[in-house]
Amino acid sequence: MEGTDVCFAPVLSFKEAPLHHANIARQVYQEVDGVVQPAPAPRFSRTPSEIRHGAHGIGEDTVPVLQAMGFGVEEIEQLKNNNSVA
Repeated sequence: MEGTDVCFAPVLSFKEAPLHHANIARQVYQEVDGVVQPAPAPRFSRTPSEIRHGAHGIGEDTVPVLQAMGFGVEEIEQLKNNNSVA
């Protein structure tokens, strides 16, 4: 259907999508820490987006997030001991 006057788009798998010529031309995907992922969207000329880091390990951010939410040290320890958080 390419080259015709028809609106269409191919259905691609997660592995195929980053390799499609249109996605490559538009830089739709980026590789961060060895993992291919969608680039930030939307894109703005005056305030460009960026991926600051790759995925964190399971539970890596638990304590800082709970602290930011107002949980105290004892409450966090209790949540850990109860296996409520990792």
